[in-house]
Amino acid sequence: MGEIKVGTASWTDRTLLDSGWYPQTADTPEKRLAYYARRFPLVEVDATYYSPPAERTARLWAERTPPGFTFNVKAFSLLTGHPTRISALYRDLRPETEKKNLYPDDLPPQAYEEVWTRFLSALDPLVEAGKLGALLFQFPPWFTIKRDNKQYLLEVAKRCAPLRPVYEFRHASWFDGDNAEETLAFLRQHELAYVCVDMPQGHRSSVPPVLAATADLAVVRFHGHSDKWTSRDIHEKFGYRYSDRELRDWAPKLRELADSTRQTHVLMNNCYRDYAQTNAATLAGLLDAG
Repeated sequence: MGEIKVGTASWTDRTLLDSGWYPQTADTPEKRLAYYARRFPLVEVDATYYSPPAERTARLWAERTPPGFTFNVKAFSLLTGHPTRISALYRDLRPETEKKNLYPDDLPPQAYEEVWTRFLSALDPLVEAGKLGALLFQFPPWFTIKRDNKQYLLEVAKRCAPLRPVYEFRHASWFDGDNAEETLAFLRQHELAYVCVDMPQGHRSSVPPVLAATADLAVVRFHGHSDKWTSRDIHEKFGYRYSDRELRDWAPKLRELADSTRQTHVLMNNCYRDYAQTNAATLAGLLDAG
């Protein structure tokens, strides 16, 4: 069985800080990251979706964690085709416009290329420390299965090389009927890593919990099953605590997935209070016991 790393998609959420999961002595960002890193070998950085990271910040992450610790970093919204606040762009690249949100086509080609360059180069300290795991490209619900979008997956891989992008889809077309095998075959053909998800079903963004390895890295993200999935309140959307029984049911499936790949990253994204941290610790214990 390949290595399995379990972690969460946040360590700085305000509701987590209020939950009491961190001891009172972990009263600075440095101490909180160090405390987290003593308990989990993996974390996902989601703040980079909302605004691109600074190289200095990445250097601090590398310095404040032990050898072997892994950061997965979520791609900046502009790079996955999401609407992006103009204020989130690098100041010198902001176009003169009255729009509040921008898409890639709203930028001059040279500015768009510069966003890619700066985003990736800011992660150099993590690369140099051997602590960058994967770059999470989570695509919007309107990113459907079609030729142009498949080509964009290849473009992303080429832009990121030798770094490792992983792909999360949020439109059911990728797994409708025969499309499921077509999607997985395409990813395997090009050695592109697929992100498996556990999430509420029956919504426009819903993707079924298909567990499959398409490269030497598999990623599984647990979004929970909140009955308020469409809420604009992020804590209502992800405020779901998995039961021990649910996690016990998942453990053998994750071990089976790990049998078919070199490394598996399992991330709890039910980030409300200490739900993700508690569930991740339980799941890690179940996988160790197995």
